[in-house]
Amino acid sequence: MPMPWFLLSLALGRSPVVLSLERLEGLQDAARCSPGLSCHLWDGDVVCLPGSIVSAPGPVLVPTSLQTELVRRCYQETDCDLCVRVAVHLAVHGHWEKPEDEEKLGRAADPEPEEPRNASLQAQVVLSFQAYPTARCVLLEVQVPAALVQPGQSVGSVVFDCFEAALGTEVQIWSYTQPRYQKELNLTRQLPALPWLSVTADGDNVHLVLDVSEEQSFGLSLYWNQTGPQTIPLNQTDIVPCLCIQAWPLEPDSVRTSICPFTEDPRAHRNLWRAARLQLLPPRGWRLDAPCSLHAQATLCWQAPSRGPCQPLVPPLPRENVTVNMALEFPLLKGHPNLCVQVSSWEKMQLQLQECLWADSLGPLKDDMLLVEAGGPQDNRSFCALEPSGCTPLLSRASTRAARLGEQLLQDLHSGQCLQLWDDDLGALWACPMDKYIHQRWVLVWLACLLFAAALFLLFLLKKDHVKGWLRLLKEDIRAGAAATGRAALLLYSADDAGFERLVGALASALCQVPLRVAVDLWSRRELSAQGPLAWFHAQRRRTVQEGGLVVLIFSPGAVALCHEWLQDAGPAPGAHGPHDAFAASLSCVLPDFLQGRAPGRYVGAYFDGLLHADAVPALFRAVPVFSLPSQLPAFLGSLQGPRGPRPGRLGERAEQVARALQPALDSCLRTPGTAGMGRGMGPEAGDRT
Repeated sequence: MPMPWFLLSLALGRSPVVLSLERLEGLQDAARCSPGLSCHLWDGDVVCLPGSIVSAPGPVLVPTSLQTELVRRCYQETDCDLCVRVAVHLAVHGHWEKPEDEEKLGRAADPEPEEPRNASLQAQVVLSFQAYPTARCVLLEVQVPAALVQPGQSVGSVVFDCFEAALGTEVQIWSYTQPRYQKELNLTRQLPALPWLSVTADGDNVHLVLDVSEEQSFGLSLYWNQTGPQTIPLNQTDIVPCLCIQAWPLEPDSVRTSICPFTEDPRAHRNLWRAARLQLLPPRGWRLDAPCSLHAQATLCWQAPSRGPCQPLVPPLPRENVTVNMALEFPLLKGHPNLCVQVSSWEKMQLQLQECLWADSLGPLKDDMLLVEAGGPQDNRSFCALEPSGCTPLLSRASTRAARLGEQLLQDLHSGQCLQLWDDDLGALWACPMDKYIHQRWVLVWLACLLFAAALFLLFLLKKDHVKGWLRLLKEDIRAGAAATGRAALLLYSADDAGFERLVGALASALCQVPLRVAVDLWSRRELSAQGPLAWFHAQRRRTVQEGGLVVLIFSPGAVALCHEWLQDAGPAPGAHGPHDAFAASLSCVLPDFLQGRAPGRYVGAYFDGLLHADAVPALFRAVPVFSLPSQLPAFLGSLQGPRGPRPGRLGERAEQVARALQPALDSCLRTPGTAGMGRGMGPEAGDRT
């Protein structure tokens, strides 16, 4: 993927070099020449035979200088070799010779045409290239038109693409003509020993690939080719301890400033561990890939299926700093899915990577027992089993599974049923399968379950009528318990005045006795102050909808006015409502639900008799049931409690209880001066405005 926004620079020691190589496609050599000249490259290489120097019969073409340039010859997208391009500069050498009689007698009155003096020149130019172990010679034919033939003057150049060479090698180039009219030109160049750099793309990821020998140290700089002061943001996740910054002016022999500010930065070390990847290489290899060196150690461990901590094993891997980006080998004889490798930090951060070996090829973790054999004489070796509590001796009186099965495990080991994972003079590791012991235990469990099921079936046959009655009672108890938990209800209202707030509080308290789980801003003023009305409403609405509850919109003259304000002006004026007015804040989320048809099943509406006319409710909100309270309390409670609510008779009793609780607060609101009149004023005309 081309990356035009930065250049790539390779810093070699104290003498950084910027390398940008032209790309050539294909395998064929080619030649081209300056405008006005014509040239041709002979097919294949020729034999390098310079021959002796001969006298020029007149003006001839000779090479005057050589110039080289490094390019890339690419066979595929990422398969490129270094190549040397050679440019040969040519000039006209020598003059036309005058005849002896013309020099003595002068020009004749009627001279013959001087065709040779106006003829074009042609030359065969040989390029010889040597770079151990390569040696090549190519032949270029060049023709210069007569108009450009001026003795002693340069006529242009011919360019050859190209001679392949390796980085760091010394190349020698010779050039002469056939026949040779002067000493051949000679040029020696030492190619730079630079890391080979390429950029590849893998989806959204861009990879920088550097091919460099293991002994060579190098630095890499990514820089912006900009002018003037710049502030360059660094992505925090890209900061690692070995990230250094280098700055310099784009001028010849400029001094560069370098800093490595993140060497001791804890964030950089955490990012390094996040970027590190532990890879397992078949058959028994592993590699830790990381952008920088890690102060870490690696250990082998045994991971039990219980997903407890991975237990370190003897022998551990070498207790030294892990070499990153290098394949390493496990000291194992066989692989096992429970064997894992851990790479942990030497630092106090206690960072850790873990991968289990061959999980893809060997399957999931097994419930095998790992036996550790300690070194000693052949008849004096001891065995213990690795368990979460430690390594338990097989022939011990401990109350662990390994101790109970100690003799059987030793028999399995001696009979060849265990797999040897590692062995040396210090001891050995064995993995013994436990499947047969687990099967024996489950056989007893299944037998007990079958006996219990048979006893229940016999009891059912003998006491069939009693069992049916017991199941009926159990079903009713379950239904009653589910109803007792209560359905969620979120009450939204406009705080028109203190009397109306008391009325809403009385309704909320009465609904809690139904029972329902009621949420109302009156009881959450501290949360409203901390979160804000909009955030509080979002949290309550999401919880209510997720639990299958309903949002109850309680309409009052103030609520209707707010709805008209939103529907006509796309929102109220900022600061027009109090800091705890959840209704005003919630309209920005409630209205889209109604406009997009998501309200049915999530919302119901309600208003109080005598405070608001039914037609005053905006038409948009009539897409859901709207109830008048307390006259329609049974239907209102039935909608809140859902299909699993109580029987109709029980529902009527609860409606009467809620009505008795509401009536004093409602009478107080109706006696408040101006309240009843305001309710009557919100008539059909107000509702039709939407």
